[in-house]
Amino acid sequence: MKTLYRAKITALGTYVPPRTLTNADLEKMVDTTDQWIVERTGIKTRHIVDKGVAASDLATCAARAALAERGIDASEIEAVIVGTVTPDMLYPSTACLVQHKLGIPKTWGFDLSAGCSGFLYTLTTACMMVQSGVHNKVLAIGSDVNSAMIDYTDRATCVLFGDGAGAMVVERAEDGEDCGLIDFHHEIDGSGGQFLYRPGGGSLYPAWRDDVDPKKAHYVHQDGQNVFKYAVRKMAEVCQIVLERNGLTGHDVNCFVPHQANLRIIQAIADRFEIPKDRVIINIDRYGNTTAGTLPLGLQSARQEGRLKKGDLVLLAAVGAGFTSGATLLRWGI
Repeated sequence: MKTLYRAKITALGTYVPPRTLTNADLEKMVDTTDQWIVERTGIKTRHIVDKGVAASDLATCAARAALAERGIDASEIEAVIVGTVTPDMLYPSTACLVQHKLGIPKTWGFDLSAGCSGFLYTLTTACMMVQSGVHNKVLAIGSDVNSAMIDYTDRATCVLFGDGAGAMVVERAEDGEDCGLIDFHHEIDGSGGQFLYRPGGGSLYPAWRDDVDPKKAHYVHQDGQNVFKYAVRKMAEVCQIVLERNGLTGHDVNCFVPHQANLRIIQAIADRFEIPKDRVIINIDRYGNTTAGTLPLGLQSARQEGRLKKGDLVLLAAVGAGFTSGATLLRWGI
């Protein structure tokens, strides 16, 4: 039987565009107020790209930061996986564009579409590649330019999303090294696709069809109430599965990084598992929902705030369009 190796994270890099969109800015664009947004979501500001900046640009910046932290050249990367629902274009893949921008001479890769669970699924896939022994160094990236698909006259969505990216270098752990991926549990449920979706641009509603309302086809549509209820229930379920399977409780978790979609969802999950507040990472107020960028940005915030150190038990969790959901347990090794 072939030996399975342990996969660990050896570097983390993140990037958000410098331009910000505050609640005060949104008050001038749509019928809303700062108080309304903060009370319902916890968001105060979000970062937005300038015209002409795409997901591959953010991904490349985050990847370069991760490679610099690791102190390796891009040529050492053997595979590139990009979690995104806002690719630069349908094809070539964003992974191809990132490979070219980084100048990696020989590698392979692909995009992974899982909504707000995109980075969680990307990280798991990268870890599996390393655990199999096929690859030594894999680049896992989450990058989304949500502002490109948001209708800024739709209060239900435009207050929620921001742009951002994160990247991790995933490598094989040394023998006896106590760090890396421990366990994960991921699920999809396509029956929830009707509650959060962007239908245009694919084979069902291609851009050239003149019988399709562009506003309905190419912007994000969300049934907030149904998404909220599902997210609270499912995020709790997947976290419970992973914790119980490993004989753990919320008290054992040193750092909980949930997807940053809504402050009330985060607080509900943390309360459910009695995770101490100082171990729950919340940065939604600064970034909004950056989709596949939220988890790496959350981990970076934890490091910057001194709330994540080597050896910590980390729980990551997300729910996204699809529906997709997942929880990942790992031992931090940086």
